Amino acid sequence: MKTLLKIIGAILVLAIIYAVIAVLAFSKDYHYEKSVVINAPQEKVWPYVGTLKGYNEWDPFSKADKNIVITYSGNGDKLGDSYHWKGDKNVGEGEQSITELIPNQKMSTKLHFIEPFEGDMKANFIVKPEGSGTRVTWMIDNELTPMMKIMKPLMNFNMDKMFSKGLGDLKKLAE
Repeated sequence: MKTLLKIIGAILVLAIIYAVIAVLAFSKDYHYEKSVVINAPQEKVWPYVGTLKGYNEWDPFSKADKNIVITYSGNGDKLGDSYHWKGDKNVGEGEQSITELIPNQKMSTKLHFIEPFEGDMKANFIVKPEGSGTRVTWMIDNELTPMMKIMKPLMNFNMDKMFSKGLGDLKKLAE
């Protein structure tokens, strides 16, 4: 029994040390990005990347709730256009709006999360020719709270999983 208590105590001490180091060492600025090369010209890829309605055809986050309700403001393809989503506990509630748009090249958005937590995040979608295809790069930027700093490795794992799924679905749609 004493050995078990010592092991549990050691695990707790290590967890506390990791948390303190994470809060002090990890930057509050969070950036994640992933790219895919799609075997199609920019003009064929752009409608899926440069519009909110096109994005929602392959967005893996909203697909986590098959009953999600999405309401658009505008057509989703102009500066200032936005959409509001409300879903179950997996997707929560929030809004995404276009903040920058360069046709066939770049769409930037602001995400505002309402539930399950309040917060803002920026996303960028960059489209560039590469060989006979098109490279799409999806990026997010966020400011981490101390608790989020502790969870950064888990966030990176989840982002990689979701971005890979989304970009894979985009590739299937656009090709």
